[in-house]
Amino acid sequence: MTANADEIRTSPDASADASTGAEHFDVLIVGAGISGIGAAYHLTDQCPDKRFVVLEGKESFGGTWLTHTYPGVRSDSDLYTFGYRFKPWTGPPIATAEEILRYMGEVIEENDLDRHIRYGHHIDRATWSSETNRWTIEAHRKDTGEPVRLTANFLWMCQGYYRHSRGYTPDWEGMDDFEGQIVHPQTWPEDLDYAGKRVLVIGSGATAATVIPAMAEDCEHITMLQRSPTYFIPASNRNELADQLRELEVDEAWVHEITRRKILKDQEEMVRVCREMPDIAAKELIEGVRAHLPPDFDMRHFTPSYRPWQQRAAFVPDGDIFQGIASGKASVVTDEIVRFTKKGVLLASGEELEADIIVTATGFDLCIFGDIEFEIDGAPLDLADTVTYHGMMFTGVPNLLWVFGYFRASWTLRADLLSDFVCRLLKHMDAKGVSRVTPRLREEDADMPLLPWMDEDNFNPNYLMRSMHLLPKRGNKPEWQHTQDYWTERETIPAIDLDDEAFEYV
Repeated sequence: MTANADEIRTSPDASADASTGAEHFDVLIVGAGISGIGAAYHLTDQCPDKRFVVLEGKESFGGTWLTHTYPGVRSDSDLYTFGYRFKPWTGPPIATAEEILRYMGEVIEENDLDRHIRYGHHIDRATWSSETNRWTIEAHRKDTGEPVRLTANFLWMCQGYYRHSRGYTPDWEGMDDFEGQIVHPQTWPEDLDYAGKRVLVIGSGATAATVIPAMAEDCEHITMLQRSPTYFIPASNRNELADQLRELEVDEAWVHEITRRKILKDQEEMVRVCREMPDIAAKELIEGVRAHLPPDFDMRHFTPSYRPWQQRAAFVPDGDIFQGIASGKASVVTDEIVRFTKKGVLLASGEELEADIIVTATGFDLCIFGDIEFEIDGAPLDLADTVTYHGMMFTGVPNLLWVFGYFRASWTLRADLLSDFVCRLLKHMDAKGVSRVTPRLREEDADMPLLPWMDEDNFNPNYLMRSMHLLPKRGNKPEWQHTQDYWTERETIPAIDLDDEAFEYV
């Protein structure tokens, strides 16, 4: 389901901006991925009087699930919680990109959202004027290069948190010497032939855990090279509770809700154990992996040095990556790269790993606001100079909300929570007769210490640590932090006092 750009140059929801003649909307949503489509649904459902548009740079919806095309691409969160709360999920818990796109397409079609979405529109610049209390969006159509100018009262940033055009690859010495092919999963070539080839995958996160089992049968051999081990959670790709409820002919909406609640309760307990009894949690996770491997396998390759959930744990459906290792089609090496060579990579141990293809599953390139140039009343916006309000708004930045999901729970859980908040905020502003809301530090926050956006002891993946200097600051009070705790936020965010002095209304 894609829309032709020529058919959507104007919208029935738009009005004209009297000062510029540009199309004007109450809300402009950036991005038609999992967050943006959810935001569009919630606006339609909770604020049906609001005129809105969704701008998407790609040719279709889907975000990550459209961008990523590497072998086996799938979710690493269960779809009962990664799916929307309002749309029952009926497939296996871990879903392929194709299944997720089909699900999102159904949401768009069932709720007539396509008419609000403009594909192939790249946003270049966003400027706020306190004189007009409006955002001006300067974009261009990617098919024709034609400039597009829109205005909006409220900006809802749903574009994700990484640069879609490229992934992160370290600059290793000697990369130009390698005579084979180097591929990043995020920019996977359509014509890559790996049949009968020796493949080396650098990295040990969810992407590596997906690519390796998908490629293993066709490769001569595939090796996962990791600098340090990752926690994995192998389990059957089915949900017994959901299956039982379906056998009892329970309505799918209730199957979805009951299964979702049970998964969230189990995850809450897991996070608690990881926090309070990390040694016990680590032992259980490692034993879960051991059960899928040969008795003599060296478990140091799957014994991380950090406590569970300090980085994201990857769910492995049916333990498929371990099946490849057990069969001999795949192997694991834990070492550091000294340099690339003509034939592969030289390791710190002195071993040379030879390969025909090297896959750099080395993570994302963090991109906070989609490479959009932001300006507030004539001054460039540097988010590092702001303080985050609940990880969703920023001091001194009016009428804007940013969706950044959870690390220890499904991303979409927070997207849904923040959608409720935006709709409640918009209604509150209408009731007060105001046009602008800006987060501000209160008098009681004047001496509050300002800290890096994320506590390294809380969560420390490399992509986040590399870019911490680009992110907003946090305070030492819950409202000035992104706590990453869904089980607390599902209570605190709906209870936010919109008349608190942290909000300045005009």
